[in-house]
Amino acid sequence: MRSGVQDEEVLRLVGDHLGALASRDLKTRCAAGLDHATEQWAERKRGLTEESSSRWAGSITKTTHGQWALARRGQLAHIQSLGAGAATITHRLSLPVGERGSKKAPGGYRTRQEWFAKTRRLHMLADRLEAVRADREAGRVCVVRGGKRLLNTRHHLDAAQLTKEQWHTRWQAGRRFLQADGESGKRFGNETIRVTSDGEVSIKLPAPLAYLANAPHGRYVLAARVVFAHRGEQWRDRVTANRAVAYRIHEDALRGRWYLTASWTIPPAKTVPLTAARANGLIGVDTNADHLAAWRLDPHGNPVGEPLRFDYDLTGTAAHRDAQVRHALIRLLHWATRHHLAIAVEDLDFQTEKTREKHGRRKRFRKLISGMPVSRLRARLVSMAAELGIPVVAVDPAYTSRWGAQHWQNPLTSKNRKTTRHDAAAVAIGRRALGHPIRRRTAPPPGHRSDEQGHRTVQTASVTPGREGPRPRIPGPRTRSVRAGRGANAGNQDTQHRSGRPAEHESWQQDSLSLSL
Repeated sequence: MRSGVQDEEVLRLVGDHLGALASRDLKTRCAAGLDHATEQWAERKRGLTEESSSRWAGSITKTTHGQWALARRGQLAHIQSLGAGAATITHRLSLPVGERGSKKAPGGYRTRQEWFAKTRRLHMLADRLEAVRADREAGRVCVVRGGKRLLNTRHHLDAAQLTKEQWHTRWQAGRRFLQADGESGKRFGNETIRVTSDGEVSIKLPAPLAYLANAPHGRYVLAARVVFAHRGEQWRDRVTANRAVAYRIHEDALRGRWYLTASWTIPPAKTVPLTAARANGLIGVDTNADHLAAWRLDPHGNPVGEPLRFDYDLTGTAAHRDAQVRHALIRLLHWATRHHLAIAVEDLDFQTEKTREKHGRRKRFRKLISGMPVSRLRARLVSMAAELGIPVVAVDPAYTSRWGAQHWQNPLTSKNRKTTRHDAAAVAIGRRALGHPIRRRTAPPPGHRSDEQGHRTVQTASVTPGREGPRPRIPGPRTRSVRAGRGANAGNQDTQHRSGRPAEHESWQQDSLSLSL
């Protein structure tokens, strides 16, 4: 919204006053720690009401509790990360230097110098872990109103290309408090920050600033009008029906603009049966560091049409990265809407994979998985798909990239189409969501060359036991590449799945097949 000089002065005065109250309330809440109770909450709210209003006091105390709870969750995640790193170092230090690792556990360190350096790092992590655990047990948290990053920028103004005055302007803008929750049944859904259907904004002034009112009942009406370009019709329907709408007013000090953000609670989306989501096929989506690879599959698991790629650029500010993710997702969802299809994605979680203690010197791989917007993309996809009524199916990500490249990349490559590993992974994800196996079996050999019937192919009916079972590996002249003692678990699907459950089917397990001589 474009505001006048007088409007800006009033907004700054109100925001600074309420921001000071919010800072004081946050300090009181953090000092209480785990001993905080309902009586203390009510006492804090009564004290804030005297200097503002009951509604402003309710918004401040609710925001304070949200900040404290978020800090506690971050503290727990930090403890888990430190514990995982210390456990990994302890395991690797217990192994001989130079010992090779396995797929499930890393090996020993390469040199004595690295082994010694990791012993020192283990003591450092142990000290950090002990300090953070002591803070959590005591209920101590660290919260910075305005942002820790902006606070640290004060000591590096040259690197940030900011003057002291510019930094102070941003710091004040970040610490102001101008937000209020909505109330259903009240006029236009919010009594504290009221926005009419035609865009008129009025604010309930705190008691010490009531002399600034230019409207009855201690309110200040802004000269500027607001317009919502995104979901404006939904917002107008809500305020017309007096349904709850929360508002937040904030200043962009870099651009010199003021923004008003409206939000409301969306009812939970209805769960669609898996059979209904699979009815017309679906779209398999592979998440990568710079794009989404998608391919449409029919109900039988066959790729249809051409694969699509939805790019995004994750450089720059957090707002820019979030916008890139939203733009990529909306293109994907519009494609799914046109064909009335569900979307299948991997249930990825790299929280335990980003530690340098697990992947060691694989800096490129650590950077790759750290740059993938897994949690943000998943949250955005679920909320945006619910608005459009598109079902989302989450599948186990085990071996989708490896088996997709092994079994689907070459068959789907032609003179006019170059299939990438990511496209093949999208096919693998879609087939797993449809309940079909990912791995393709080769056709049986001609009669009398090896076996008369050969092993089954992927076209075998889904009710046929053993259709995914590989041929048993028996040492001898017929399997010259397999030495004695190898391939003992080749017929057991459990050994090829990280969770210990069958990767493709849960109702049966393939036993070793007899091999005729």
